[in-house]
Amino acid sequence: MKAKVYVTIKQNVLDPQGSAVQGALHSMGFDEVGKVRIGKFLELNLSTSDRTEAEARLTAMCEKLLANTVIEDYRFELEG
Repeated sequence: MKAKVYVTIKQNVLDPQGSAVQGALHSMGFDEVGKVRIGKFLELNLSTSDRTEAEARLTAMCEKLLANTVIEDYRFELEG
């Protein structure tokens, strides 16, 4: 089973990397770009076909390692 995990900085947390990218885009003439938020995308192959088990394991992975839940949100999608 394939999992796609998206980790993003919470809306109320300052994103200096996003601000730097926004500034760089504006300096390159892309003035239509508004607020930029930077995140992480991960693809994982899981060796289970049990969707409930996969969801529980992914939640544990995100809570323990993949996301800093103090400042980041996460969500995942399962395929297969």
